Amino acid sequence: MNDPIENHRFRTLSGVPVDVVYGDGPEPGEFPYTRGVHAEMYRSRLWTMRMFAGFGTATDTNARFRELLAAGGTGLSTAFDMPTLMGRDSDHDWALGEVGRAGVAVDTVEDMADLFAGIDLGAVSTSMTINGPAPILLAMYVVVAEEGGVDREHLSGTLQNDIFKEYQAQKEYIFPPRPSVRLVTDVIRFTAAEMPRWNPVSVSGYHIREAGSTAAQELAFTLANGFAYVEAAVAAGLAIDEFAPRLSFFFNSHLDFFEEVGKFRAARRIWARWMRDRYGATDERSMKLRFHTQTAGVSLTAPQPEVNIARVALQALAGVLGGTQSLHTDSFDEALALPSEDAARIALRTQQVIAHETGVTNVVDPLGGSAYVEWMTDEMERRAEEVFAHLEDLGNGSLLEGVYAGIENGWFVGEIADAAYRYEREVNAGERIVVGVNAFTEGDDPSKRRLLRIGQDTEDLQLKRLAIVKQARDNTAVAETLAQVATDAIEPSTNLMPALINAARARVTVGELVDVLEAKFGTYVERVVV
Repeated sequence: MNDPIENHRFRTLSGVPVDVVYGDGPEPGEFPYTRGVHAEMYRSRLWTMRMFAGFGTATDTNARFRELLAAGGTGLSTAFDMPTLMGRDSDHDWALGEVGRAGVAVDTVEDMADLFAGIDLGAVSTSMTINGPAPILLAMYVVVAEEGGVDREHLSGTLQNDIFKEYQAQKEYIFPPRPSVRLVTDVIRFTAAEMPRWNPVSVSGYHIREAGSTAAQELAFTLANGFAYVEAAVAAGLAIDEFAPRLSFFFNSHLDFFEEVGKFRAARRIWARWMRDRYGATDERSMKLRFHTQTAGVSLTAPQPEVNIARVALQALAGVLGGTQSLHTDSFDEALALPSEDAARIALRTQQVIAHETGVTNVVDPLGGSAYVEWMTDEMERRAEEVFAHLEDLGNGSLLEGVYAGIENGWFVGEIADAAYRYEREVNAGERIVVGVNAFTEGDDPSKRRLLRIGQDTEDLQLKRLAIVKQARDNTAVAETLAQVATDAIEPSTNLMPALINAARARVTVGELVDVLEAKFGTYVERVVV
């Protein structure tokens, strides 16, 4: 692995040649993958620069996608608006004033087709941040690809599809936990059989951290959710190595630089050991934790927003030094509005500077061996294992049942709320400095800001688009495919994905499909934590 330094093409700015890796212990690409899941990491391939985008209509977002790809982005990540995230159509009463505001509005296959118009879905990796209605949006994506001539087995990308963290942190749930997990496992089973290049779940700590958790809680809750999905998929009849290689993760990169690096390194080590020793994985791909990173939106400030460029750069650097496989950098104006075009470009350029100008990609795990980093990695693992032990007690030995119990009794929500309160109290007391907020507050000039605004015309246009699709479709096919979804929903052993794909092909809307499933599964009402 360690080629002679003098023969290597990787050099510092001063011309000093550097080797692949330094220090003792397991090498990168070797179990338990603390130092990275690949032997040469970014020396052989950079992380995917996957910029998150979505606003207005599908046509609006398609234009932003094209801009990001033209600027050097290497993957797409889709943000959906609140009605879509909650499984409601743009003409639903709940959607009033929210259509296209916080993401892109997608009601039907026609919207999905416009969203990716002119983009080769067989060549570009796509991520979709959607959870409650995730199987429905995946069904629409498959239909759009196939109608465009791309077979489903050639599609590559990631569906977030992580419903546990919705009950714990983000609150964009629809159905109760158990039928929701049935939908997650249906997607896992379907993609394992028919979409071998697709990641069916992106187990997300990002939203847990955004809700106020500590780094250790983010790590522990996220991995516990991942283990719970593993147990659910095995219970549904899948062998561990059939699906585990395609599971992925999504972490937050916050401002405590070395804590974040230690968190990422510990995540790989914990996942590898649990997958091998507890769940019996034998394929090394099942043991390799692959993850996407997004810089911490919650850390962005509305006062002096340009300072956020520095915050994002440091957070992105922590993600890279922690070994991420893909990265989204937040735009500096996101605390004020949806990202403007210029701000999104600066965010992408931040990644490109790290990749091509800093030299940090020349050596694998360059912080490995630091006494502080190694201690922090161990400490993150220790704290996570305490959480796993608690959840095992709740679930009588099962992480899956422990996670269910922690949701139902409000334990996750309470732990995150306590951590968020402690942090906010420290900021308010001046014990933690936030530049531009509780210190160094001079120099803010709101009048100079150019922000992206979504007007009422966007909602009006989307409602017209939806009405046109409903008018043009075959209502008999709509009724038949909805009836099949209802029939399949009440049979737990039947995979719902084929029926959802047929319904999407018939131009059934997101809201119509959610209504049918809600009638069968029920609606989740959160337990109040006092």
